[in-house]
Amino acid sequence: MLSSSFELPVRTLVSGTKKLKLERPCLMGILNSTPDSFSDARQYFKLDDALKQARKIIADGADWLDIGGESTGPGSPDVTLDEELQRVVPLIQQIRRESNIWISVDTWKAEVARQSLLAGADAVNDVTALRGDPELAEVVAEKQVPLVMMFSKDGTPRTTRQQSDYVDVLDTLKSFFRERLQYAESKGIQKKQIVLDPGMGFFISGAAKYSFEVIRRISELHEFDLPLLLGPSRKSFLAKVSKGRSLSFTERDLPGAVVSSVALWHGVSILRFHEVAQGRLLIDTIEALKGATVN
Repeated sequence: MLSSSFELPVRTLVSGTKKLKLERPCLMGILNSTPDSFSDARQYFKLDDALKQARKIIADGADWLDIGGESTGPGSPDVTLDEELQRVVPLIQQIRRESNIWISVDTWKAEVARQSLLAGADAVNDVTALRGDPELAEVVAEKQVPLVMMFSKDGTPRTTRQQSDYVDVLDTLKSFFRERLQYAESKGIQKKQIVLDPGMGFFISGAAKYSFEVIRRISELHEFDLPLLLGPSRKSFLAKVSKGRSLSFTERDLPGAVVSSVALWHGVSILRFHEVAQGRLLIDTIEALKGATVN
């Protein structure tokens, strides 16, 4: 017998005149227009390839498209402002001509966020939680758009392989989010604009056990009364669930679906996924388990 699932309060994200109602879990498709992303490097680096993938993500059932032009994984190089703008702004403009899908720009740079919003993006996804560029808070406050703030053990825009240890990893996350929320609100960002992302894999620690602990206890983050986003897709902590070997990126899709199912059952509002068709089926199955109408 399954324990009762967490009942999501109906929340709505607002960007200009657009609204995204989170009455059921929302599926965010990942589109990295970079030459060095950990899972899909160079596949969508050219504009035509990125557009083709964006159309596939939309056709496969994504509610939200997250576009990034700079890798944030261990060892990834710095990207200049001009280069990042060239990677994301034309892509956002073209997608917006074709679709009204909710779009976020995955960046920590204020100017990239500003120009992406002007190009048609609806939200900002910042892995530094406003620590990377002090001017980003001003952009978000001025435009009054949703902001995803992610936990990372590192204060820089890219993570490391460091094995951070915690007395209690959830206590650390909660202290981090309390401080970041206070900072955001001090800069004029309304709480209702914010989505929280606990981070996964190396963003938490080189020790996989902490990511699994966050998944098991993720319902504790509901104390903030904010939407939760989870992005476990193909992350490092899934690589060694099979004893004796390390799983390839695509082999991590199944364990990623398992941990995502647990998180969705416990009230995560937004699931960030590489394999969008799998993510769509996963969310629909969890909703059926919760008792939603099945056709």
